[in-house]
Amino acid sequence: MAAAKSNTNWFAIGVSIAVVVVLVVLGGLVVFLNNQATAPGVAPKSDIINEETGAISFGDGEDEVDTFVDFMCPICGTFEDQYGEKLQAAAADGTITLNIHPVSILDRFSQNTQFSTRAAGAMYCVAEKAPEAALDYFNLLFANQPEENTAGLSDEELAAFAEQAGAGAAADCIADGTYMDFVLDQTKAQEIAGTPTIEVNGKRLDLQAGEITEMEKLLG
Repeated sequence: MAAAKSNTNWFAIGVSIAVVVVLVVLGGLVVFLNNQATAPGVAPKSDIINEETGAISFGDGEDEVDTFVDFMCPICGTFEDQYGEKLQAAAADGTITLNIHPVSILDRFSQNTQFSTRAAGAMYCVAEKAPEAALDYFNLLFANQPEENTAGLSDEELAAFAEQAGAGAAADCIADGTYMDFVLDQTKAQEIAGTPTIEVNGKRLDLQAGEITEMEKLLG
C-alpha cells in the first residue's frame, strides 16, 4: 500500500503539470475540430462498444468507471501504470464496469501524423473486429507508448501490435483510418479538455482536488 501512495503523489503532480499544457492545446483543438466535416464519422459496432456513449466496455459491475485517454498522453501512461491492472481486474471479477473512451487531444504533439487520432481509431477497429483482443491491444499501446513531439507509431506498427494481440482482422480498418472521424466526434461530444479524464458512476472527478480517491475506494 505504501508504494501505491507514493505513486499517487507522482500522478497528482503530473496531472497539475498537464493542466497547463492542456490550456494551451485546447484552443488549437477547438479550431481543428471546427474545421472537420460536419457529418458524423461512421460508428463502430461491437458487443463491447456502447452505441450511445462510444465507450469500449468491460465487466458488468454495478459501479461504473469511465476513463477518457489519449494514447500520446504521458499522464495517461502514468495513470495506466498505477491503476490499469487494478481497474481491469475489478472489471474481470464483476466489481465494476470499466468503460474506456479513446479520445484525441494531442495530435499536435506527433509531428503532423495525427497519432492520437490514428491510435484511438485503431483501438475502435480492434474492439469491432476482434473484441476478445481489445484489452490486450489497449495494454500494448500503452506499453509501447511513444513520447510527445515524436511521430508516434505508424499505421503499420499499430497493425502489427493488433496482430500481436490476436486482432489481425483489424489491419485494413487501421490502414483505412476508418474510425478517425468518429474519434474526433466523440472527443468533441464528451467535452474532453484534458486526459486522463475519469468519471465514477457518471460524476467527472476533479483530479487536482484529489477526487481520484473516489475511484480508489471502488478498487479496495
